Amino acid sequence: MPDVEQVAVDILATVLEDSVTVGTEWPEHLADSLPAVAVSLGGGGSRQLAITADRTLDIDVLAGTKAEARDLVALVSAHLIAAQGTVQPGAQIYGVQEVSVIWLPDPITDLPRYVLVMSMIVRPRRTSP
Repeated sequence: MPDVEQVAVDILATVLEDSVTVGTEWPEHLADSLPAVAVSLGGGGSRQLAITADRTLDIDVLAGTKAEARDLVALVSAHLIAAQGTVQPGAQIYGVQEVSVIWLPDPITDLPRYVLVMSMIVRPRRTSP
């Protein structure tokens, strides 16, 4: 099955402003890398059918202020939902759904953070015969 973390990162890195740090881990110097989006495979469940997989993604969205983080989390969700029905490198995306979004400031740095949970139904991209 496709690496849905990387698929989501590739989509977001293409559509978000260059000033947004996008990756699969929090940047090493987080406060200097804001705004930031970190995508990881979620623990909320995963189901694999014969040809598709429904994967959960946990997406940390951090910014300098709560308002900036709120605006960015809305953009991240909208761009991933817009990817539904598209073919990306290595994956076909059949469905994308926002599962939840919660306000959860980082307890160590106290930086503004939303945690967005998305569900993505994918299958490997078909290759030419």
